[in-house]
Formats: sequence, C-alpha cells, structure tokens
Amino acid sequence: MQVKIEESWREVLQPQFDSVYFEMLTTFVRRAYQTTTVYPPGSKIFEAFNRTPFDKVKVVILGQDPYHGPNQAHGLCFSVQDGIQPPPSLINIYKELQKEYGVPVNMTNGNLTRWADQGVLLLNATLTVEAGKAGSHQSKGWETFTDAAIKALSDRREGLVFMLWGSYAQQKGRVIDRRKHLVLESSHPSPLSVYRGFDGCGHFKKANQYLQSRGQEPIDWLQQ
Repeated sequence: MQVKIEESWREVLQPQFDSVYFEMLTTFVRRAYQTTTVYPPGSKIFEAFNRTPFDKVKVVILGQDPYHGPNQAHGLCFSVQDGIQPPPSLINIYKELQKEYGVPVNMTNGNLTRWADQGVLLLNATLTVEAGKAGSHQSKGWETFTDAAIKALSDRREGLVFMLWGSYAQQKGRVIDRRKHLVLESSHPSPLSVYRGFDGCGHFKKANQYLQSRGQEPIDWLQQ
C-alpha cells in the first residue's frame, strides 16, 4: 500500500509498510476515521516523520498517545496546534526550559513544529486515537511500527540523543544502542510525576552539550 511519508523514512520503513500487521493496522485506522472522530487529522498522522527526515534527526523525544481533545493533536508528541492552550505536561516542559536557561518561555504557544524542523523527532508510540478515549488505538500495530523506527535510528545512525520520560518511554527505548547514542531518562513531565525526576533533569542543556561535543549544531530550544 502507499503511505504518504517523507522519502528517507519510506525507504527505511518500507518493510513495515509491506507487512501483514501494517495492512491490518491500515484497515483498522481507515475504518476508525470513517466511523468515529479520530485525532490527529489524517494528513498529520506521519507529521513527525515528514517534519524530521531520517538523516536530519538529532534528538528523539518519545510520547505515548496523541492528545484526544478537539484541535490539539497534529502529529508531534507533546505539541498542540496554534491557538490551543498547552496541556499540563507541556507547561512542565517549558518550566524545565526556564529553569535550565534562566529566561522566560512563552507558556501560551504549544506548537513545537520549530523543534521538529531543527531535527527533534517528536514521536508518539501510537499515532492515532479516538476522540475522548485515551489509549483507544493502542495494541493495533502502531507500537510495532514506531519500535521499528526507533531501532532503525539506533542501528543506522550515530550520536543521537534520546529523551525517555516516564516508564513507558523507557521501556520502548530498550532497543537503543547506548554505546552509540546518548539516552537521557527521567520521570514523565505530567503533574503526577514531574517531581520524581523530570523537574531539574537538565536534559535540554545535556542534549546540546552532547551534540556540540560531536561537532553538531545545538537545538535552539527557546525558539518560539
């Protein structure tokens, strides 16, 4: 089947597109969009890949599910569309940025496209969700697909930074070769767990220090 996805990712993930599980996943997702309200919009399902080509990835941030509220999700984990109030987890991410850099962050702009365009792959484990039903599209095949994307980055690239926030992301990151990449782990930035290690984790500066030590341009995390 044909999937509209950026060409470098198509080449890397073609075995997934040709697989039986992905055919079943496609059937499920198409039916879901036809019969229920599903987020993100269909054209944005692969937005993380389309915004950040395989060979341009510098940093990977792993999320779990797209936001399931109206007009929030647009295919990038933790990010919301323009004009939408940033959710609590994203507010805590911004608070950590403020703490690390000592400058104010615009807490009203939750669109992280500017990160994606600099090489930050904002990847959810599951790429679709039914409106108002968190986790409703889990265990349908998306996790296998995104595992393959993470493993491809680990195997074929060197010197990437993986930010694994919370136990779910850390479990998903088990395929990452830590001899070739920097893996940063903490609790999830949600209000329920931010105090368990995300607050004060220093991940954004640590990521840039690592990139610069390898002769790469750092991410401008404060660009808004």
